Parts: sequence; C-alpha cells; structure tokens
Amino acid sequence: MKQEHQGLQSIAMNKKAFHDYHILQKMEAGIVLSGPEIKAIRARRVNFVDSYVTIEEGQAWLHNLHIQADVSYGTYSPTHKRKLLLHKKEIHKLSQKVFHKGLTIIPLQVVLKNQWAKVIIGLAQGKTKYDKRQALKKKEERREVRNIL
Repeated sequence: MKQEHQGLQSIAMNKKAFHDYHILQKMEAGIVLSGPEIKAIRARRVNFVDSYVTIEEGQAWLHNLHIQADVSYGTYSPTHKRKLLLHKKEIHKLSQKVFHKGLTIIPLQVVLKNQWAKVIIGLAQGKTKYDKRQALKKKEERREVRNIL
C-alpha cells in the first residue's frame, strides 16, 4: 500500500469509495491539523468510515475522518470536522458540480507529501446495485485469469 512516487507516501486509502462510487475527478487538498493529529496520521491511525466533504460558506470541510490521537492530549474528538485547503476557484467548481449535477465529494486517500498531510478527494457519482455487481464480477474474472496464468 506504500506508494512512493512524486514525494507521495500513502497513509490510508478509502477502498469502499471505489466500490460504492464512480470517481469522476480527483483533486489534492491540504488539511488543517493539530500536533497530535499529524502524529497519529504518521502512525497510520486513520479511518474513513462514513467520511465526506461539504462546502459551507465558501469553505471545504471534511467530516467524520477518524484520526485517533493519543489519550494523553486531554479532551479530543477524533471525528470533528476539519478544514480543507483549496483555492477559491477549485471550491467554486466543486460546489457548482455538486449543486447542479448532484455529485458527491468524498475523501479517497490520505498521503504525506514532503512531510505535509494531504487528502486526495474525489468528485463521485453513486453506483447502482447493478454496477456494483458488474464490478465484482469483473474483479472475480481477473482474479481467475491471474490464478490460471
């Protein structure tokens, strides 16, 4: 799972997002973190369960990304909303696509880029049950071919 190209080191990946959504566009965003949170990310204590991105008042916010920091840091909520660092033009484009086309913004991956924590977010469209079954069928066929060879 470690991906080391262009200075990127993969910390965690949202595998369920690729199963549940068609990813139309990917984008890299910075994330505002405190000291204990960046330590927890470097220790790979990140979980994507039910995480999503919203755009409120011209700001992009990441909700429910579970970053488990040490308990010695006092009262700390591991799933509080965190601000994403994007340019205004990028936020405007994303909000237009979400509002007009009914798409969703979801976090796909947490990476370290030159010691800075980044979140790869994706503009996504939900898959139907039929699409999910087709994807599983193709994956199974590829696995069988690989085992035969």
